[in-house]
Amino acid sequence: MHTSLHHKPCKTNTSYFEQQIRRGETKFKRVIVITGTPGVGKTQVSRLLVSELDASHIDLAELAKKENLISGFDQARKTPIADTTKMANRVEELIEASKTDVIIDGHYAVDVVPAKKTYIVFVLRRNPNELKSVLEDYGFEGKKLWENLAAEILDVCLWDAVSVVGSAKVCEIDVSDRKIEKVVEEIVSVLNRKEKCKTGVVDWLGKLEEEGQLQDFLKYL
Repeated sequence: MHTSLHHKPCKTNTSYFEQQIRRGETKFKRVIVITGTPGVGKTQVSRLLVSELDASHIDLAELAKKENLISGFDQARKTPIADTTKMANRVEELIEASKTDVIIDGHYAVDVVPAKKTYIVFVLRRNPNELKSVLEDYGFEGKKLWENLAAEILDVCLWDAVSVVGSAKVCEIDVSDRKIEKVVEEIVSVLNRKEKCKTGVVDWLGKLEEEGQLQDFLKYL
């Protein structure tokens, strides 16, 4: 997983939604991004959320394979490399074509979804010990396993989201040891403004250091 920790200034996306209202759309469509480290449950959460909101769904991993939006193959990590330029263009086309809210999930989603059209970003977080078990079940091992665990511990997806759309449009959800239904229930409550959007809900660095596990997770990097 390759993402930047650098914080960049962002523009607001107000103008996009104002344009929809001016076109006479009584219910503007929301572009809702679900992101997070591989293994946190993005696609499962997104599918249930799609059902709850009667929205359309863009699974970036599936889209890349289905439409061959691939630029190469990472031999070391044994994973295809998405062509983010082609992906961004295709995602924008799909957003424009949709008549409903759009749920987009993928760990690099904020890199391909237009920031000005993003309504909100939910960053799913998972306890590194729990995440390690999930990733190992998926077949992750070696460098690929430990890089993704480090990304979760170091808040990479969170900071990428904040750097692109700004902290006001980023919500952090701890999914550790929770049922998907409860996670989606929290997301829907935030979307309906019944619950506040929060960041800073986890501190894996502090937790692992306190438990004497931090070096065990970072020593392979």
